[in-house]
Amino acid sequence: MHYKEYVQRLPAYSSSKPAGASPPDLVNLAANENPLGPSPLAVAAIMDAATGVHRYPDMGAMALRQALAERVGLELGNVICANGSDELIMLICLGLLREGDNVVLSAGTFISYLVRTMEMGAIPVFVPQRDYAHDLQAMAEAITERTRVVFVCNPNNPTGTTNGAAEVRAFIERVPEDVLIVVDEAYVEFVDRADYPDLLADLRGGRPNLVLLRTFAKIYGLAGLRLGYAYGSEKLISYLDRVRSPFNVNLLAQVAGVAALADEDHLRRSRAHTTASRAFYMAELAALGLSPIAGETNFVAVHVGDDAMVAGALRGRGFAVSPLAVWGLPGMIRISFGTDEQNRGLIAALRDVL
Repeated sequence: MHYKEYVQRLPAYSSSKPAGASPPDLVNLAANENPLGPSPLAVAAIMDAATGVHRYPDMGAMALRQALAERVGLELGNVICANGSDELIMLICLGLLREGDNVVLSAGTFISYLVRTMEMGAIPVFVPQRDYAHDLQAMAEAITERTRVVFVCNPNNPTGTTNGAAEVRAFIERVPEDVLIVVDEAYVEFVDRADYPDLLADLRGGRPNLVLLRTFAKIYGLAGLRLGYAYGSEKLISYLDRVRSPFNVNLLAQVAGVAALADEDHLRRSRAHTTASRAFYMAELAALGLSPIAGETNFVAVHVGDDAMVAGALRGRGFAVSPLAVWGLPGMIRISFGTDEQNRGLIAALRDVL
């Protein structure tokens, strides 16, 4: 077999929950899931549609795309849906990258950008962070004639930090029109920052080289259904649609997505819980003598010294968190917000470990 060397160098995917390796009562605070669960309206829609799963879903996810478009004042052709936002990252890399092309991304950001870049034989160009956020000025300066894509995670996963409207605007204006700007807004619904950039306005204005990635996995609580979506120009969305697999969004995900969009009460409760949890962790981690990063998401990143050791010790006490050395942030862990009880338990376990 003639395997691609750059694919062989990638780590193989494996289950995060190997058989027999996790206690049944392990509290998973490693995946940034919504501890309040899914919208009741989404669950009802799933139940109603369950008897129809012997049929293929709508190949174009028309109802869901229409609902997403109307929600932000765009057209149907500006929206694409996928099997999680990670599939959208893959489709972008598959559609735009050739071997030897460059991709500009921040150090200490969502690891999928790196993996998908390397799958295409393209070359990642890392730019160091500034105050745990994207250094957009330096990222603009890193763009060359070989650059095809630049990834910006705002809010950033795993640090939770954001970039404001003025610096994002200055960055976008510096990026050449033949370079695609991918802004991953998976956590946008949690943001409180007053000057967070409204990039939907750029799309309404016709900007061709911008795409916004979003997801139902976080605030909407539908992580298990794998449902992501993107907003972009009609030309770009049509192009990405050519590399999308048919029926990539299953029937239950489509109906659940439409229902979840209509459940404003669930969104309000989820935001309120996140805000309260964030305040709890910032205060409690500081009380432990730690310096958590002030973020705008449903998780918190914090320096703990030996991230692998602390994560392993917490797991032994019933809590799974994410060690971040593999993300380029050695010595840090990321803690997802759980229920109030789970949050208190995590802090008690961390106090014991430290």
